[in-house]
Amino acid sequence: MNYARFLTAVSAARKPSAIRMLTELQLRSPPSLISLAGGAPNPNTFPFQSCSIQVKNGDTLMFDETMMKRALQYSASSGIPELLSWMKTLQKDLHNPPTANYTAENGQMDMCVTTGSQEGLSKVFEMLVNPGDNVLIDAPTYSGTLAALQPLGCNLVSVPSDQYGMIPKGLKEVLSRWDPADVHKPHSTIPRVLYTIPNGGNPTGASMTAQRKWEVYELARQYDLLIIEDDPYYFLQFDKPWAPTFLSMDVDGRIIRTDSFSKILSSGLRIGFVTGPKPLVDRVVLHIQASTMHTSTFTQVDEPLLLTLKSLLSFRVIEFYRTQRDAMLSSADKWLKDVAEWHSPAAGMFLWMKLKGITDSQQLIMEKALEKEVGQFYDSESVQVFRLSLCLCVERETYGGWGGEL
Repeated sequence: MNYARFLTAVSAARKPSAIRMLTELQLRSPPSLISLAGGAPNPNTFPFQSCSIQVKNGDTLMFDETMMKRALQYSASSGIPELLSWMKTLQKDLHNPPTANYTAENGQMDMCVTTGSQEGLSKVFEMLVNPGDNVLIDAPTYSGTLAALQPLGCNLVSVPSDQYGMIPKGLKEVLSRWDPADVHKPHSTIPRVLYTIPNGGNPTGASMTAQRKWEVYELARQYDLLIIEDDPYYFLQFDKPWAPTFLSMDVDGRIIRTDSFSKILSSGLRIGFVTGPKPLVDRVVLHIQASTMHTSTFTQVDEPLLLTLKSLLSFRVIEFYRTQRDAMLSSADKWLKDVAEWHSPAAGMFLWMKLKGITDSQQLIMEKALEKEVGQFYDSESVQVFRLSLCLCVERETYGGWGGEL
């Protein structure tokens, strides 16, 4: 693929940071080397000597003095080697991406660590989206995505979706405005980027079927689109086998995937990662070099933490949210079946409801729900739908309180 055609002028102009290259050279040097070139502070001046972290499974994660010095120091912009290696192995085990063994110029799978997946998304958008570009998105989609895209001056082209995510027939109809033969013509307005949340989408809770992914991927091939697979709820799929991903289907090197540990480990640690073709991941890393420099070394560095992560990617967190979902569905069926309709989410943290006989949920919330201390968020359009979060509520406080005027 010709990745250069997808880059914005700003991204194409990025060059490696000399100071970051020097830092990474020092990180690869033997400990006996005394550098007079870099600006890294002397770790002996750091006030923190050691620490231990108690994990709920009974493990204790220890940072001795040597590890602490490393954890508090600058690190590589792409991520520390141990974490990157672990993540690449994880991606290969989970997705078996066809691009794993490609050459770099042919879109070999590569990765970098980001400060949460939101940083990765923001940098991917700024790498690919020019003012005036047409960008394909789910309708509706994540508000954080809109916040990142709207200032770029692009045109957001909504693609219809339902409980199974983006509808291929709807995407085909949207794309029919353009001729695929014009893809590589100068000044073509054909979209170059498609964004979707394939599992437990925010706000709708929708999860895309494997068949739909194949159909969307084939349309992407026909129109030479890059697909941004934003999958923060991948590890919160309630039933096995987990759905195949776009990355697992990617024979061309046209998938850029963002993942996050925020939902299963900690939202405050801010560990995410971008997976995609090496020529594009390299561009993201250049942006990191010139902005955040790197994700916190402290949150990356502890090797025992990697083993703990592996055990946490299992049933405990999934079971918690499955129980939350089931309790909410049970209560909704008891109190709301005559006034609303919904589908059981297969993943994620959200239940999407459509009100019967009501055209504006905003008005209902303003008139009724706020009287009962129910929060709200809405845009300027009148809508029949609203999102319920499974995250923090408990049954006796929330689910039992739906039997009033709502």
